[in-house]
Amino acid sequence: MKTMKNWLLTGLLFMIVSTAFSQGKITGTITDGVASLPGANVVIKGSSAATSTDFDGKFTIDATTSTGEIVISYLGYENQTIKFAVANGATTNLGKIVLASNSNELSEIVVKSSTVDIAKDRKTPVAVSTIRAAEIQEKLGSQEFPEILKNTPSVYTTKSGGGFGDSRINIRGFDQKNIAVMINGMPVNDMEGGTVYWSNWAGLSDVTSAMQVQRGLGSSKLAIASVGGTINILTKASDLKQGGSVSTSLGNDNYIKSQVSYNTGKLSNGLSASILYSHTQGDGYIDGTQFNGDNYYIGLGYSTKDDKHQFQFTFTGAPQWHDQRSTFITLATYQKYGTISDPNTKYNSDWGHLNGEDFNMKRNYYHKPVASLNWDYKINETSKLSTILYASFGRGGGSTGAGAIQGSNYVSAGLRTADGLVDYDKIVAYNSGQPIKLTGGTATLTRTPSANGEYQNSSVTTGTGAGISQISSINSHNWYGGIVNFDKKLGEHFTLDLGIDVRGYKGIHYQNINNLLGADSYNANYIATGSTSNDINNQTRTLYQTYSTYPSWNPFKSVDGEQKINFYNDGVVNWYGGFTQLEYSNDKLTVFIQGALSNQGFKRVDYFKYLSSNPLSKTGFENILGGNVKGGANYNINEHHNVFFNTGYYSKQPFFNAVYPNNASVVNGNLTNEKIFGLEAGYGFRSGIFNANVNLYRTSWKDRYQRQTDGDPTNPGGYYDFSGITEIHSGIEFEGTARVMDKLKINAMFSIGDWKYSGTSTSNRYDASNNAIGGGKPSTLYLDGVKVGDAAQTTASLGATYEILTRFSIDANYNYNDKLYSSITPGNFTDPNNKGSLELPSYGLFDAGLSYKILVGKTNSNSVNFRLNVNNVFDKVYIAEGKTNIFASDNINAANPAAGTYASNGLTYQGIATANQVYFGFGRTWNFSLRYDF
Repeated sequence: MKTMKNWLLTGLLFMIVSTAFSQGKITGTITDGVASLPGANVVIKGSSAATSTDFDGKFTIDATTSTGEIVISYLGYENQTIKFAVANGATTNLGKIVLASNSNELSEIVVKSSTVDIAKDRKTPVAVSTIRAAEIQEKLGSQEFPEILKNTPSVYTTKSGGGFGDSRINIRGFDQKNIAVMINGMPVNDMEGGTVYWSNWAGLSDVTSAMQVQRGLGSSKLAIASVGGTINILTKASDLKQGGSVSTSLGNDNYIKSQVSYNTGKLSNGLSASILYSHTQGDGYIDGTQFNGDNYYIGLGYSTKDDKHQFQFTFTGAPQWHDQRSTFITLATYQKYGTISDPNTKYNSDWGHLNGEDFNMKRNYYHKPVASLNWDYKINETSKLSTILYASFGRGGGSTGAGAIQGSNYVSAGLRTADGLVDYDKIVAYNSGQPIKLTGGTATLTRTPSANGEYQNSSVTTGTGAGISQISSINSHNWYGGIVNFDKKLGEHFTLDLGIDVRGYKGIHYQNINNLLGADSYNANYIATGSTSNDINNQTRTLYQTYSTYPSWNPFKSVDGEQKINFYNDGVVNWYGGFTQLEYSNDKLTVFIQGALSNQGFKRVDYFKYLSSNPLSKTGFENILGGNVKGGANYNINEHHNVFFNTGYYSKQPFFNAVYPNNASVVNGNLTNEKIFGLEAGYGFRSGIFNANVNLYRTSWKDRYQRQTDGDPTNPGGYYDFSGITEIHSGIEFEGTARVMDKLKINAMFSIGDWKYSGTSTSNRYDASNNAIGGGKPSTLYLDGVKVGDAAQTTASLGATYEILTRFSIDANYNYNDKLYSSITPGNFTDPNNKGSLELPSYGLFDAGLSYKILVGKTNSNSVNFRLNVNNVFDKVYIAEGKTNIFASDNINAANPAAGTYASNGLTYQGIATANQVYFGFGRTWNFSLRYDF
């Protein structure tokens, strides 16, 4: 009996153990709807069983019960609980599980085209940060679009002069002319000078589904100008889920923005559409910087029933005008119109009043619509063809003052009111023949006999002068391009890409008259010696026509019939390129090698400077070959750790003004390609609680050409040309996010850079009419070891988001900037024993925000969203950028050392000599938005 009892007890215990430790398995794949999510946590609720997803987002977990629930969590996404049932010894596949973003709005990021080179986490071996639409929509507020990147490593953004859209961005110490900006795979950097004017893209934040910044040479297959990095912007797809939104925003200085959008979703016939319109206006934080802008977006899509063919057509533009602060201002001037300890950081020396209304001589106005057609053709399971065709038509320019009164231009002290504003009424009085008082006495404009006794202005600045007018420099363009990429899978692990990149660009440059400010006409005769007219083909011209400083909504507007002054020329650039990439990828290792070759042809047509019979009036194409080769590898050690390495070499063609320097049609005799060599290594860690990236980099940049505005008030509109510059940029970067608890998320970053010049360079100085100053002899600049300016070399950021109640959260972020140097003043570096770049004071800014989302509608499918942003909460006064290199220890008067230094005379502000020209950053600003999503 005892033996039988033991057998029964043993059998019962075996059954209990078998039930408790059954070996049923649960599998599945975790994604965000587009890409896999490696490192997501998978836990069986109420047990200790847990695992993480692998690189492909897949997981397998042993179940100890036949039924139950698994809980899936991943940083930045909502937790999801899923029920399961599994038979003993069997496997249950839960299939694809899509996690939703825990932001206020799910960002639908869909990348279908192989022409769009978006870096993939734990696969593409580059340093990258990605910002989704929800974060842009929440935290950007009334800031400039690139400012959303300021809390990513090695990125420095400023508002520059402070006008709407006048912000700029640096990555790893390289300015935005050497940062490739791509929209849906389309390059948008100006083909003549590489510039990107964010005011032309003022509405881009409204239509962006994701923005990714790739620091360093990046993953783009094209031969583009990604010296410092690449900013990839993906706009909304037309096949977003059906619905729309209506929103309004209010902010400081009468900022107001209204927006409406609607998406049809993908219809049964394969068609889809998305539209958006917004309007923005305000007075501007800086005095005299009013602005007004519109933004429109149309997206149309079509997919065949078998999904072999997918088409996306987009058309977007943002016509805008904004008054600017672009004349350089000294610290002493800010103090003059404020106090010694509390300078007037909003002071703007370009504006004043005219007939009782605000008037600013400096205004930017532009309309740059862009149309693109993307076609993705899935030939078969292993082959895909992606094509993008695009066109852009830019119309507009920027206004300034021309001419002088008794040798004084419009920003001179003699033409100012007591509170520092430009006295435009006095200028009008002089231009219309009335006597005005100047420092040297009384001045009166006399009538011009050769112009039928009219009061006539001109561009003359010497002698008694001939009045002051408002004129514009026009920079219009026509741009066409196309990219074709063939993607072929070669077996299980290899993928080959082959493609072509073709572009054609025509830049149209001239000046015209906006406002005669009381005069009757304008004398267009040339001011240089050896010629009687700035248009050599039309020797004597008296002009009467003026042109608006508001943008034209007509992108095809012809400029042929406009009256032009001072210069008129076209810059034509043709681009033909080819590229290829071979990639090997398995579960752990990804290796790629890329190569690209391009030919750029530069042609200059000048209608003013040369007789039409002169061959220089229309040059041939100066063709220059360039290209790059890049390679890299990423290795996933396990589901948590990965390492990567990349390197590359660029032979980059110079910009247009280096090919034809001094705005003439003679090719530079020392023309050479810029040479960039980059090395980078990184480490990444992923888990459901903590994510981190660490990167090391070194970039050398040789034979760089640069043009820089001359800040000397005695040379308004003048500039410097540099050549032969060599720079070395190296540093370390860290970026991390952590979910401390379900409701608390923390983000942090820091970057430490060492960016400096190497060797010597040469510089030429010119006035606004392109005449050489100093006899035309180049100056040698001793730059070896001098720090590169214009961007903070050390940055750090710490932020947190906490969900107080369901869908009610607060967030805050502290951003610190150090080792910030002024851009170099060439005249300070002609002596090998110079003091280097001027270091500006470090500063830190605290931003905060509050979000609340209310679900409405019968099924709670609609929502009302509230958002408050406060930037620079503590109203920190700080210098964001400097333009000169005057040290506190420098003598006030170099010819009279006995006068003492700036420091000994107390002429410093935060340790900086008050003779330096700087721009202050913005103080406290705020923005409140209300949005209804349906």
